[in-house]
Amino acid sequence: MKIAIAGASGRMGRMLIETVLNTEGVTLAGALDIPGSPALGQDAAMFLGRETGVKISSDIDAVMAASDCLIDFTRPEGTLAHLAVAQRLGKKIVVGTTGFDAAGKQALDDAAKSIGVVFASNFSVGVNATFKLLEVAAKLLSSGYDIEVIEAHHRHKVDAPSGTALTMGEVIAKAIGRNLDDCAVYAREGHTGPRDPNSIGFATIRGGDIVGDHTVMFAGIGERIEISHKSSSRQSYADGAVRAARFLADKPSGLFDMQDVLGLK
Repeated sequence: MKIAIAGASGRMGRMLIETVLNTEGVTLAGALDIPGSPALGQDAAMFLGRETGVKISSDIDAVMAASDCLIDFTRPEGTLAHLAVAQRLGKKIVVGTTGFDAAGKQALDDAAKSIGVVFASNFSVGVNATFKLLEVAAKLLSSGYDIEVIEAHHRHKVDAPSGTALTMGEVIAKAIGRNLDDCAVYAREGHTGPRDPNSIGFATIRGGDIVGDHTVMFAGIGERIEISHKSSSRQSYADGAVRAARFLADKPSGLFDMQDVLGLK
């Protein structure tokens, strides 16, 4: 499978490039970056001291035409531009971008009618295992326990709460028969009054170089259960994304997530 990487000069982009180069059965076919990036024209693996012959480019059409699948962990506006080209050229896409609004999510749904799309808030196998653990815990602790989601990321992350934290909330809400839109509490300040026992709270921390920490707390009377996942490297995300791209090899169309890729559904 010929894979292209969006955001090629960023932290995640470089990790994805390195992972593709070290994975059997896939080849690096293209590397995208924004117009004006100082990385344009450089070899995509220059940061590794390697020569691949793949130059970083801002020409979306040319990069997509040379590839079977694009892996995109960038920003919503960029991803949607890449998605439109992928749909027009009939190419597959793996999307790890977070922060989409309702219209952006609908665009992914619409594109999946004609191309293969894997869209997930987190591509780590460990995080997806955590989702399953939360589903079980939520059903067992649906009464008498207050549920709080705490997440921490690096200072450069631009959306909050994280997509992973929101997915955790959605998994829990679905397991206990609630709608997250109706019960989520994203901020507390001043005189808030007593906690609504039906709410799911979120707390966000941003600082330093934290790759990604997530904890769900089920706080009862006399005990507290915490389920946590902590990332020390982006490698697990990159491994999962490449695995997702390979999963799409025989999928002409459809919208999938990492639960599909891992066979957890």
